[in-house]
This record gives sequence, structure tokens and C-alpha cells, in this order.
Amino acid sequence: MTRLRTDWILFLTIVVMVGFGLVMLYSASGAVAELRYKKEPYYFVIRQIGWAAISFVILMAFKKMDYRRMNTPTWAFSGLGIVLGLLVAVYFVDSGSHRWFRLPGVGSFQPSEFAKPALTVFLAYFVARRASIINDKRTLQQALLAVLLLGILVVVADLGTALVPLITAVLVFWVAGLQWRYIARVALIGVFVVVVAVVSRGYRLGRVIAFVDPHYQVISKFDPNGYIKNYVDRSTQVRDPNYQVTQSEIAVGSGGLLGVGLMQGKQKLLFLPDPHTDFIFATIAEELGFWGACIILAGFLIILWRGARLFVLARDDFGKYLALGVTLTVVIQALINMSVVLGMAPTKGFPLPLISFGGSSLLSTLISLGMLLSVSEHEG
Repeated sequence: MTRLRTDWILFLTIVVMVGFGLVMLYSASGAVAELRYKKEPYYFVIRQIGWAAISFVILMAFKKMDYRRMNTPTWAFSGLGIVLGLLVAVYFVDSGSHRWFRLPGVGSFQPSEFAKPALTVFLAYFVARRASIINDKRTLQQALLAVLLLGILVVVADLGTALVPLITAVLVFWVAGLQWRYIARVALIGVFVVVVAVVSRGYRLGRVIAFVDPHYQVISKFDPNGYIKNYVDRSTQVRDPNYQVTQSEIAVGSGGLLGVGLMQGKQKLLFLPDPHTDFIFATIAEELGFWGACIILAGFLIILWRGARLFVLARDDFGKYLALGVTLTVVIQALINMSVVLGMAPTKGFPLPLISFGGSSLLSTLISLGMLLSVSEHEG
């Protein structure tokens, strides 16, 4: 019988980060729950604890399961098919944002989050099977069709959520040996899809403009009549699209080196939108300072380290690319989230993995990390 070998560094990092996230969630969400939602201050953290308990049970199930059992068409295509079906269904069920299933007594369920683990398994299976002919046109057509179909459906609901699995897919294929000419073509297609998605929604365009040309100094030169600005203003609920980032930067700057103290942050008092979800990193930086922010960054760097180690040590291609896909998905989302909070990227709403409030995000992330732990346990 093969002796299972748990990667305790990775496992404990996950446990500590989820626990740390619950503490910071209580601090960040108490005022929001009372003042905005008229709930008890522990409303959000209690819900997140419930999701964390369910998610850890599922993580342990994936951790104990031999990851090689997923190296089948059933796993690769059924997961992708289920997510595609849910994305189509949520488009009609949630006629407003096309994002959420509302479940009585449970809360909201966001199917686009599960595109990440589903696509990761599909990519690992597909690349492992086609590694020797990765640059074959037939191989590329099949992969491109699956990835683009998933990407377009996710983009309809949430552009930010779509970016993470799409970037991951490109990087996985690059590591697998995809030639640069094909990467360039795929990148151009991806850029085209993103540009169309951004321009199709005024508020998305407004966020990009707020990042690159907030005062319309450049845009006004080739749009003197202000058509673009009017289009953005009609679609934007707030007058200042850069408001979130401005308040976030105030929070980060206020924290300094050591922070103002746990529970003592001021920006979460309805100045900073979404202090418990998309911008929880700003709350951490304000209350725990530079060192608190570094702790979060260190946690994701450990995940990157252990994931890269498993990519090198795994004895089969499926395990290698499964580890690579999971690692890239988690780390890329974390880096983009932190970049937005620090004003280094246009505003886009998606959570900080393992830390932000959001049951779908936490469950999706722990499913992925459970698969990563499975590679560790069964690599021998």
C-alpha cells in the first residue's frame, strides 16, 4: 500500500489563511452588517464559517482521493459541461447581473467561480493526453473551442472572474510547449473578447478610463463631443469611478508600518465599498499595517512555492499540469486582487482567495487546493 504524504506546509498554510480570513472578515464586516444591511455584526462571519466547514469537508475528500482518478474523460468533460450548463441557466434565472442563484436559507451561489477548478481538470487532462502534439492544429482547435466557450459565458456575467481561468489556460499551454505564434494568436483573440466585453458595458469602460485617463484629457482630444464620457456616465452608478481605489489607498496609507490596530480601522465605516469582499486586503493593510499585508502575500507565495514543487516532483503529466493549473489560478487571482487594491490595476470586483467573504469563492478555492494536496499525497 502506498504511504500517503501530506504536504503539511501547504495544508497548514491553507488552514491558517482561512482562519486569519475569518478574523479579518469579522473586523471588516461588522459595521457594514449593522449600518448597511441592518443585521447583527457577526452576520457575515457566521455565514462564512458555515461555508468554511462545508468547504473543508470537501477539501479533505479531494485530498484523500487519488488525483489520478480524475484523469478520465468523465471528470474532464462532465465538470466542464456542468459549469457551462449552470452558466447558461443563471443567465436566465438572474436576469439582472446574470451571476447568482439565490438559494433560500443558504444565500447566493455563483456558478462562474466553479469554472476555475473545472477548467483546471480539463486542461490537465487535455494537455497530458496531447503533450507530444500540443502544436497540432486539431489539438489547438479543440482546446480553443472549449476555453473560449467557457470564457465567453463567464465574461457575460463577470469579466474579472473570466480573466483568471483564461490567463491560467494560456500559461499552462505555454509551459506545455505551445509555440509563440499560437500563443500570440490566442492572446489577440483574448484581447478582442476582453475589449468587446469592456466596451459593451459602460461601467466597465469607466473603470478602465478611471485608471488610465481619469480626467479624460487624452480621450477628449479625439472625442471632443464627449460621447464616450456620456456613455460611461449613463451606465455608472457613482460619479467617480475611481472612488473605490481612492478610499482603498487611503486605508492602505493610514495603516503605515504596524497598522491602526485590529478592529480600529476607519475606512470600513462605509467609506470603503466592499471592505469585507473585494477590498478586504485594504482593511488588513489599514488595521495590521505593512507587516499584516506581507503576511497575506507570504501565504500566497508559500502556495506558489509548494505548487511549483509539486509540478516538478509529480511523476505523471496529469499531476504536473493539475498542480500547475491550481497554483496559477489561486496565485493569479490573489495578485490581481491586491494590485487593484493598491491602485496598480483597473478596478474589477472579485474576492481575495481564502480571505474575502464569499461562499462560492471559498468552496471553489478549497476544491482546487484539495486537488493540489491530492497530488502531494499520491505523488509516490
